[in-house]
Amino acid sequence: MSVPTEDQDGRCTLHLDGELTIYTAAQHRATLLERLGACPELKLDLAGVTELDTAGLQLLLVLKREAQAQGRELRLVNHSQAVVEVLELLYMQAHFGDPVVIPAEWTRP
Repeated sequence: MSVPTEDQDGRCTLHLDGELTIYTAAQHRATLLERLGACPELKLDLAGVTELDTAGLQLLLVLKREAQAQGRELRLVNHSQAVVEVLELLYMQAHFGDPVVIPAEWTRP
């Protein structure tokens, strides 16, 4: 998973690519928490996430909790189909509070 960053006036966007699973979540935790601490407003672009499991979801929950504790804003944007499926399965969309746009070309398995 690559994590490129864009900074604009204190706002940061991280583009997450690849799997956000038990195999990758732990190695990216420190980097994501560091970027959260450096940016008053952080957007996680999830368009490139190809797989999300409960370990990846836990990482997103930790980031959300830390953002609230630090008085920072964390927004999840451009949810991939893999992310939306997990959030729907576990009824977690409302917890994050970000709008989820579902493109018409997505298909259900």
